[in-house]
Amino acid sequence: MASKSSQFLRSYGYDLLLGSIAAFYVFAVPYTKVEESFNIQAMHDILYHKHRLENYDHLEFPGVVPRTFIGALIVSVLASPIVGVINLLRLSKIYALIAVRLALGCVVLSTLRFFRVQVRHKFGHQVEAFFVILTALQFHLLFYCTRPLPNILALAVANMAYAYWLRGNFYKALNCLIFATIVFRCDMLLLLCPLALELLLTRSISLCKAIKYCIGPTLLSIGFTIMVDSIMWKKILWPEFEVFWFNSVLNRSSEWGTHSFHWYFTSALPRSLLAAYPLFLLGVLIDRRVLVFVLPVFSFILLYSKLPHKELRFIISSVPMLNLSAAVAANRIYNNRKKTLWKFLNLIMLGLFFIRLDGHFICCHKYVLHPNILFFLCSLGCTLVFFLASYDNYPSGNALKDLHQIGHLNNTDELWVHIDTFSAMNGISRFCENDSPWRYSKEEGIPLEEFFRRNFTYLVSEQLDVDGFKCLQHASGFSRVRLQSSLPPIILVKEPKLYIHGNTKIKDIMQINWAGCF
Repeated sequence: MASKSSQFLRSYGYDLLLGSIAAFYVFAVPYTKVEESFNIQAMHDILYHKHRLENYDHLEFPGVVPRTFIGALIVSVLASPIVGVINLLRLSKIYALIAVRLALGCVVLSTLRFFRVQVRHKFGHQVEAFFVILTALQFHLLFYCTRPLPNILALAVANMAYAYWLRGNFYKALNCLIFATIVFRCDMLLLLCPLALELLLTRSISLCKAIKYCIGPTLLSIGFTIMVDSIMWKKILWPEFEVFWFNSVLNRSSEWGTHSFHWYFTSALPRSLLAAYPLFLLGVLIDRRVLVFVLPVFSFILLYSKLPHKELRFIISSVPMLNLSAAVAANRIYNNRKKTLWKFLNLIMLGLFFIRLDGHFICCHKYVLHPNILFFLCSLGCTLVFFLASYDNYPSGNALKDLHQIGHLNNTDELWVHIDTFSAMNGISRFCENDSPWRYSKEEGIPLEEFFRRNFTYLVSEQLDVDGFKCLQHASGFSRVRLQSSLPPIILVKEPKLYIHGNTKIKDIMQINWAGCF
């Protein structure tokens, strides 16, 4: 029995570690934001409305650009048995939200396992171990791997591409990226092209064979997404082509904010990689095998930097491969831990290592401990800060939960709640809604003076004052990081983000013991 347990841990111990951390993030922060809204609403509608397309959220709120239903369909099918049990037990739909997020996490981490196994075969067990440690100590990859973003769906396929690449199955790697590009994220083309070019220049593939092996999957992927999404959107549609046209040809993504060319290298990568950032640079220098794998990924980030609108999630597909390079460096440091030259080199590396928070640079302490341990402690500390900030970054989800708990009125048939745009973007999805007597409206563009005539029972709004309504309770959210010279050195500042208002015509609301707005 003991030998079976040890064998199980040897085979799946790393998966249990990463899966446990990802699951902790799901249970601690179950709510979702606007970037995830399409897929999370689609999963809800597939699970609860099934074939009744007229009730689907995307037909009423289509968003700026259409997205594919393929990822939502796959995750919903995987989560449907658990959601069925949740419905039989008449539990809140928030548990179904947790179920679909866990199902997505299983998909992403399964593909990450596939990649990790290839890392072990090519670089050894120690590099695999350091790869897992670095991944576990980073915040963004495991926090995001359960979030239904198109980038995360593309990440799952990119992990498979990386694994096939390490195995030497180059055409399978290209086909994976082709599928990710056509179906989930058109910008994966920026990774596909450098990889294909490198394989051609190194004569790992031939152009004729590449066309032969890739043309079929390309046409099948295009046909698959057009077939599925034309049915779901009720019109002939290739979603990622429209996204490509909107972002790249029209360049309208910049309407959502811009960053400087170097932002990915000076902000996004330091925050997402943490200790792995200086280590991945070292890995490229000390192991020639690594450069071949890092160069196309680095080119992907460099090409993406030319687009003005930048977000960390856009380049999250690069993190696993950069972690591989960092793991190779950490392994070399460990194997040479008794050599003076390596100790000196790592003191220099530690002096260069920084984490950028709120516009300030926090340098890691560079004394006493072994360099690897210092790198890992820096990652752990920053991950804790990121988690605490994210924990308070979904105020409307918490506000609606509080409203359901204390806002029920016994003598009314319906409780109408209006959710404004800010609230819908910061934590509320259809999974957060309760059954009768609760009813919900996300109607946009209602003037403030009009709410009193609409007979809403409650408002969840970013507005502090609304005519005809009394502010009953506020929900605070993360605002900024403040650094100070005393302990603790980092303070996470919260401030009121939105408010729960009650209709002053309904006297029973005023009898409830609310927390107040100030």
